[in-house]
Amino acid sequence: MKQKANPLMMRHFFVTAALTLLSIVSAQAGEPSGKTPSTNLIAPTLAGPDTLGEMLENLGLLYKEDKGSFLQEFWVLGRYHGQYHWSEGSAGEHEGYETRRARVGFQARMFDKLTVHAQMVSGSDFEPVYNGFTELWAQWAFNKQIALTIGQQKHRFTHDRNTSSRYINYLERSMMTNMFGADYTPAVTLLGRVDHWTYYTGIFSNATGTDMGSAFTDLDSGYSYLAAVYYDLGKVASLDTAHLYFSYLHSEANENATNLARFRDGVAAAVIATKGSTALVTEVTAGFGAEEGDAVGLNFQPSYFLTDNLQLVGRYQIAASNGEKGLSAQRRYEREAGLPSGDLYQAAYVGLNYYIAKHRIKVMTGIEYATMGGEEVWTASTMFRFFFGPHSGGPFPMNQMLDGHYFHAN
Repeated sequence: MKQKANPLMMRHFFVTAALTLLSIVSAQAGEPSGKTPSTNLIAPTLAGPDTLGEMLENLGLLYKEDKGSFLQEFWVLGRYHGQYHWSEGSAGEHEGYETRRARVGFQARMFDKLTVHAQMVSGSDFEPVYNGFTELWAQWAFNKQIALTIGQQKHRFTHDRNTSSRYINYLERSMMTNMFGADYTPAVTLLGRVDHWTYYTGIFSNATGTDMGSAFTDLDSGYSYLAAVYYDLGKVASLDTAHLYFSYLHSEANENATNLARFRDGVAAAVIATKGSTALVTEVTAGFGAEEGDAVGLNFQPSYFLTDNLQLVGRYQIAASNGEKGLSAQRRYEREAGLPSGDLYQAAYVGLNYYIAKHRIKVMTGIEYATMGGEEVWTASTMFRFFFGPHSGGPFPMNQMLDGHYFHAN
């Protein structure tokens, strides 16, 4: 099936994006950033604005008073991710424009310890405009070592999944990550930092929907348990940064489950390293207990900042299963172009990302080749990413830019 983009909608999108960019630059230019307190488990913001990215670093921050007795910070937040793809394969083709993510909400930090976060989401191409909440939670940070979060929140199995869509360098996350079907569901989680360790663990419902009342009270879809840790290796082997990641997932899904219904158990391990202008993320993910068969995959992601604003990215994926149909092609956009299920999947991606205002505003392009089950698909894509609100922290690429090899500002 070949789907054509609506030219009027495309023009409206680019005009809106241009006007938005002009308005936020004029409103934020020259405004100091400051730093958030270390007790805030959301990543610290930058001080001393210089580039456009730094000028917009606190975009969405409406109120900040560290010594306030009640309210310390109040943010409005949101993101718009639009993308156009052209997929052509040996068994079909597909192309079109999609509003991939559209979200809006707020975050407030109160009493120095309490953070409240709400983020409404629209469906693909705003159909429907209201499609529930991705996140609707409250967090109490006892100290830097432990924070308790209750409510609708992100399931963070794999480093690939833990990396917010605001920071991913590709059209979509890896095939193995997406096969697990993790999403935003009601949960009770703990996270914190102890020396070189950062941990995250919790119990999640296996279903959610647009009715938040039912999602929080029905709880009849089974459950999943997640335990994940990062270990900061520091400047080992002359690297600028190096982290290890490990996670384990167990899912008890039933017929009412909308998420995590394929694999009963999952494990993931990653090495994340940066040096100068170069970064490398290598992750192995395995799933066990699926009716279609067990599966294991490698996700290899090198990247290189040519300049402070221009990044060259690559990715190689290979996955295998002991079941004839144990692997499922990417729902976006490989299946729509005829890529079938199979037992061996390979994909290679190369792209260029241009950061207009660091991760706040960027344009991404890429081309990917994928093959499975005797069929193949080529997908070219161009993407626009924009968000406002607080940053998230973590190893590369979470809220991080590397110095460009050529034309570095300093």
